[in-house]
Amino acid sequence: MPIFEHTTTLPFSRQTVWNWHARPGAVRRIMPDWEGIRPVEVGGIKDGAVTSFRMSIGIVPQRWVAKHHSYIEGEQFCDNMIKGPFGRWNHVHKFNEISDFEMQIHDKIDWKLPFHFFTRIGAPIMVMPRVRQMFKHRSRRVLADLKRQQMFADAPRKRILISGSTGLIGTQLGAFLETDGHDVHRLVRPSTRLHADQDPTKIVKWDDRSGEILEGSLEDFDVVIHLAGAGIGDKRWSKKRKELIAESREIPTRNLSTALSKLKSPPSLFMCASAVGYYDNRGDEHLDENSSSGEGFLADICRRWESAADPATAAGIRTVHLRTGIVTTAAGGMLKQILLPAKLGAMGPIGGGRQWQSWISLDDQIYAIHYLMNHDTASGAFNLTAPNPVTQKQFAKALGKVLRRPAFAPTPGFVMKILFGAMGRSLILEGQKVHPNRLVELGYIFEHENLELALRDALGRFT
Repeated sequence: MPIFEHTTTLPFSRQTVWNWHARPGAVRRIMPDWEGIRPVEVGGIKDGAVTSFRMSIGIVPQRWVAKHHSYIEGEQFCDNMIKGPFGRWNHVHKFNEISDFEMQIHDKIDWKLPFHFFTRIGAPIMVMPRVRQMFKHRSRRVLADLKRQQMFADAPRKRILISGSTGLIGTQLGAFLETDGHDVHRLVRPSTRLHADQDPTKIVKWDDRSGEILEGSLEDFDVVIHLAGAGIGDKRWSKKRKELIAESREIPTRNLSTALSKLKSPPSLFMCASAVGYYDNRGDEHLDENSSSGEGFLADICRRWESAADPATAAGIRTVHLRTGIVTTAAGGMLKQILLPAKLGAMGPIGGGRQWQSWISLDDQIYAIHYLMNHDTASGAFNLTAPNPVTQKQFAKALGKVLRRPAFAPTPGFVMKILFGAMGRSLILEGQKVHPNRLVELGYIFEHENLELALRDALGRFT
């Protein structure tokens, strides 16, 4: 019978690591972004709890249903696949104490494919490489999360409200904060559909266009993190789409900041999303938080977006503007969109490839927000970008290296203009060379300064 075993040694107490796994958010944090796994039901790790996911084996969609058993508080939990692509999958997670400051997670999986004959010949090609990737990711993610959380372990846990909580950043941010023991609530519209691993009892429902609170209350939150807004790169920019992009940022932000300013018990911190589009297309100019704003469509949106938070600032609420760059994750955004052509070897310089791309890993995006949240002196604008921006040509080359594909096939700029119009020009053919000066000065240490390493983590292509 095939047995897979994996051991992770962590420089933390067994109780600290156990608590991380037992809290809401842990399942989301250990799921590899590149696998496209979507939780359907998340029931915890105690006996009888059921967890199920939707995933794909090649092009075949699958549903994986697992039931937990043999739970021993602080020591182990097990899950047995009761429906899914394997003939058998029984996973034992053991938490072994080495000392007060060191422990090991030992994973043991007893498995087989639906037909035992295929298990022997299929394991080395179809199963084991994928499983090893997943456990390398899991080990790295748990270690990285705990290191960041232990920096502020002695600080009081916070009651936090997040808008845009089902989006690319908000989903992972909420999960990370939950594993850190914070009380996370979500600010949603009536049409919002929460993910299966998000608590439907911890919501505040509102009309973002009028500012009316429909359910719950904004009172007594320590931190409000506002990330909501229509996707900038999701669709071609028609006149109607541009209006939606602008209005979905300015109007809800102004409504929310005004509401916060009038509360009897307002938050001490309001963190509001923005973007490096604030600087517009600036060629090779070195840009930091002291640089002036640009003049284009995105720059205008970002100025209005940030100004919309003024009521909160005027009311004495510490306000932070998160000027985010290109977030590198296989779960969405630009990287997901270009993966297919990159895997086909068709991802090379676009429009010459000299335009700058200021990127940040999804991990650093989450960790930087957490870092700023825990520094009482942090206010105003912060560039959330890695300290080493690259040109589009360098980005394509690094991605090709990680995927082991050629990355020299050029794409003329006019093709992007034909395909995507103004959006293609602003998001693909133009760029900014942005540096996170204020974040670095505050002492933040990046998880990923190097693009190639960030891409390897994002895609599971570990060396």
